[in-house]
Amino acid sequence: MQQFVKTGYDNLLDIEEEFEPITKQDMYLAHTKEYVEDVYNKTGVYFSNGLPWSQNLVDSLPYTTGSLYAASKYAIAHPEQIAFAPISGMHHAMPDSGCGFCTFSGQAIAAIKIYQETGLACGYVDLDGHYGNSIEDTRKFNPVINKAIPKGCNINPENANSVYVASMIRGLNKLEAKLLAGEIHYVVFAHGADSHVDDDLGGMNETWYWLHCAEKFAQWVNSVSEKLGRRLPVVLALFGGYRKDNYDAVLNLHIKSILTCSNIIYGESIEDTLEIPEKGYTKRK
Repeated sequence: MQQFVKTGYDNLLDIEEEFEPITKQDMYLAHTKEYVEDVYNKTGVYFSNGLPWSQNLVDSLPYTTGSLYAASKYAIAHPEQIAFAPISGMHHAMPDSGCGFCTFSGQAIAAIKIYQETGLACGYVDLDGHYGNSIEDTRKFNPVINKAIPKGCNINPENANSVYVASMIRGLNKLEAKLLAGEIHYVVFAHGADSHVDDDLGGMNETWYWLHCAEKFAQWVNSVSEKLGRRLPVVLALFGGYRKDNYDAVLNLHIKSILTCSNIIYGESIEDTLEIPEKGYTKRK
C-alpha cells in the first residue's frame, strides 16, 4: 500500500480499512484446533511456516484472511468494482501445519465462510510461482470446500512464457463453463510475482508474458461478464514475490498487474510508467 503512494498510483484505490478480522474459531474451518493453538502459543509445530514466530505475525493473521474475506464479500455485493486484498502467505498451509511462508489457508477459510453465508462458490486463478496446495489439502479435512471451491476450480498454470499463458487460458475456459452453468459465482485472481523470471524463489515468465497473463485475464472477465449479462465479481490478491536485489521490482510488478486489469476491465488508459529492472540492472518495461 505504501508503494501505491510512492509510485503515484494510489488514486486507483478506494481504501476501506473498516473490516473485521476473522476469529480463531474461523481458523478451525481449515485447520486442526491443535495446530491453531500451536501458532498462537508458540508450541508444537508453530515453526512449520518457515518464518520466525512473533506476536506481530500472530496478530496479523486474522487480518490477512479477514481482508480476503471482506474483499470477496464486497466484490459479490458490488460487482461493478474490482476488489483488491493486498495479502499473501496462504496457499501452502495445510490442515495440521504451515508450509512455505504460509501459516493459515486463507483462501479455504474465506471461501468456506462466504459459501456458508451466501451459498456462492468461487474459482481461483493462482499465478504464484509455486503450486497452491492449500485448497486441495483442505478437501478431506473439511468437505465443504468442495462446494465453496469445487474440484477443478483451483487453476495453477504450468511451464513458462507462451506455454504458461496457454495453460492459464485453458484453466479460464474451465472456469467459464462453471460460471455459465451457475456452479461458481465469483473469481479470485492471485498474480504472484514469483512467477516472474527474475524472482529469487520462482522464475518462469519474462515480463511481457507475465503481464500478458493479466491482460488475458481481464479480457476474459469482460467476455464472461457479457455472456452472463452482468458483471462478474472479481477479487485481486498478491501472493508470492522475492527479490533481495530489488524488492521494489516485486511491488511494482503487482501494481502493473492491477493497473493492467483496471485499464482493460474499466476501459481506461492510465499510463504505466513503472520499470522492472532485471537482475544485472537492465531495465524492462
